[in-house]
Amino acid sequence: MKTQAEIHNKEVQRVFDAIAAGYDNPATRFFPFTADRLVSYVKPRPGTRVLDVATGTGAVAVPFAQAVGPGGGRVTAIDLSSGMLGRAEANIRKMALDNVDLHEMDAEHLDFRADYFHYLVCSYGLFFLPDMSAALREWVRVLKPGGKLAFTCFEVTAFRPMLDDFVDRVQAFGVQLPEGPFGSRRITSLDHCRELLGEAGLVDIDAECIQVGYHLNDENEWWEVVSNTAMRALFDQVPDERKAEFRQQHLAFVAKQKNDNGLWMDVQTRFASGVKPVGAVS
Repeated sequence: MKTQAEIHNKEVQRVFDAIAAGYDNPATRFFPFTADRLVSYVKPRPGTRVLDVATGTGAVAVPFAQAVGPGGGRVTAIDLSSGMLGRAEANIRKMALDNVDLHEMDAEHLDFRADYFHYLVCSYGLFFLPDMSAALREWVRVLKPGGKLAFTCFEVTAFRPMLDDFVDRVQAFGVQLPEGPFGSRRITSLDHCRELLGEAGLVDIDAECIQVGYHLNDENEWWEVVSNTAMRALFDQVPDERKAEFRQQHLAFVAKQKNDNGLWMDVQTRFASGVKPVGAVS
């Protein structure tokens, strides 16, 4: 019999395989925007080894590979979704990079030896893992003493007010939400980020918010965001005969949020990091 974690991972894999083809949609350009900011935040040294956890289509792997490439640096990128990894491979090839290795792997059970990577990064992925604390301890295990771990997650304001209406409306249309905080809401604050990193044994902890939002043209571009991110998993649970009705009602609400500049999409993002103590035993 499968464990709850195995069932959860299988569902995550299914969802991201389903949205892989559209994940690089221009409307979801916050993924590469955040990746570029993450490179500036981490400041990886050329010639070093980086592990990119939950790489998706390689948005983070690409700029990190460019940053560490001089001097023989490499990026190892992992994801549960073979669909995402296929897109990542195409993106890496398009950028003519030869220093990225891709692996299908469970982020909570890494097939790497201890004390190996100089940096470990995860953008918008930690909150999908069944046991975030256990995952962070496993990530620290493969990090070299003195190495840096960094992750990003959404601030509570992100995607509001559109997301609030979306979540309220899927419930009104009969979708049963998970008990307690779910998705990105599992990480509640900057202090929670610091607590997670501290409990994993890291020091020199930093956490800050950076806005990577932008204006969409209209409500139809917002629907591209819904359709090509994890929000799609909730919409898919709306009864088929009511999907058109849901879309019409939700987009009518979203259209009212527009101004002369278009539709503002808040993507306030938390950036958090810590360092594995020198002398730490894995």
